[in-house]
Amino acid sequence: MKKEKLVMRDFHGPAGLDWRVTVMLPSHSSAMLVFQHPDGTSSRGDRYAWINAHGSTASDPRERLSAAQVLQALPDAEVARLFRRSMPISKAL
Repeated sequence: MKKEKLVMRDFHGPAGLDWRVTVMLPSHSSAMLVFQHPDGTSSRGDRYAWINAHGSTASDPRERLSAAQVLQALPDAEVARLFRRSMPISKAL
């Protein structure tokens, strides 16, 4: 299995912050969308949301979603919706 290159995208959040967005853990039916906090000092501010795939890949466990294709296929409105539904990766102190 070849390793896929990490692909990122920018997202301007509702509070005016510019987040980096990546797709992690793609499977045949889902992937995790990670919003990396712009301060970059730790992952404490990072957030995540799950994407469920629909289509032929979702019903075939031998297939894998491509992180780059998932990220390219998401319209800005869907990224914003997923951000609103996202959860912190680490707990608050």
